Amino acid sequence: MIARAMTEKLTSLSQQYPVVAVTGPRQSGKTTLVKATFPNLAYASLEDPDVREFARTDPRRFLASLKGGAVLDEVQRVPDLLSYIQTEVDLDDRPGRFVLTGSANLMLLEAVSQTLAGRVAMLTLLPLSLSELQGAAALSLEETLFRGFYPRVHAMGRDPTEWYANYVTTFVERDVRNIMAIGDLDRFQTFLRMCAARSGQLLNLSSLGADAGVTHNTARSWLSLLEACYITRRLPPYFRNLSKRLVRTPKLYFLDPGLLCYLLGIHDPGTLMTHAARGPIFESFVFAELLKAAFNRGRLPRIYFYRDHRGLEVDFLVEDRSGLIPVEVKSGTTIASDFFKSLNEFYCLTQRRGMLVFGGDRDEDRFEAQVIGWRGVMGLADSISW
Repeated sequence: MIARAMTEKLTSLSQQYPVVAVTGPRQSGKTTLVKATFPNLAYASLEDPDVREFARTDPRRFLASLKGGAVLDEVQRVPDLLSYIQTEVDLDDRPGRFVLTGSANLMLLEAVSQTLAGRVAMLTLLPLSLSELQGAAALSLEETLFRGFYPRVHAMGRDPTEWYANYVTTFVERDVRNIMAIGDLDRFQTFLRMCAARSGQLLNLSSLGADAGVTHNTARSWLSLLEACYITRRLPPYFRNLSKRLVRTPKLYFLDPGLLCYLLGIHDPGTLMTHAARGPIFESFVFAELLKAAFNRGRLPRIYFYRDHRGLEVDFLVEDRSGLIPVEVKSGTTIASDFFKSLNEFYCLTQRRGMLVFGGDRDEDRFEAQVIGWRGVMGLADSISW
């Protein structure tokens, strides 16, 4: 089992709250994490048809059979069960009674916030971080991006292309059907690939919908579904206290580079050396590492991008206790002077020295910025005071 950075925070919260909920994408390692952290709790998977039927038809007796508390896996499959859990913890609010997991936050988080407010602590578990990935030092950047960070790709040595093909099929045929009544699943898969082609770009729902053959409203609804299942995430622009003439459209990012590579038709690491999407894929990797560092500590990440009417753009602005940290991302393996252009201009505007993450291996402390090789992203993400 690969040790997860969230274990300490999960344990701590279970000692303070009667219910802890861990959400995240399918196959991110939620079940493995909670079963290893709470080996003495009973375990029930609501993916199991018999268990799910029992919980649906007789929720009181189902919970009564779990007197000492339990890990309830994929609880979004029986959302009505949350009201009965509320009744249970109102009668006995001992910390750590129930640990819930869910692969989609569309229904779960809304239901949790409504029925278990004040009784539940919520965590988000994304796939492995670079620091969690054992043996990452032996992989090249291209191999790391191509394989992605889902635990089973690494733990079982599976072929990434085959694994992600099965992952997408399972996601579309099971998760999508369970959450939203989508009649044309083939068109939804087309939409998913269209989103992949736009990772790292400003989001234009009308254009995205037109290219996928769906309406603007359908595109908005489907994108919300992808976000609810932790496939994509919108990155908001930063426009406070700087200028009124700033871009206010969010960017779209995928949360795993391996899945993104698969959707873009990249079937071997070598292709990434010269692929047109190398830059956006690398940006997605850095963005996801920042998110993981915050989520693993139980924090809500405050990450933005900056773009103004003059064309000045900074890939990421991370807001921590010390203020804004500008982060520029370049996938090139050799540092060039123009890598620092945006950071220098942003420094003139804000007097905030930035960080440059690039596709090479070495770290440097330059006058223009702190330069961080791609392997150093784990240190950057962990050093931020979320």
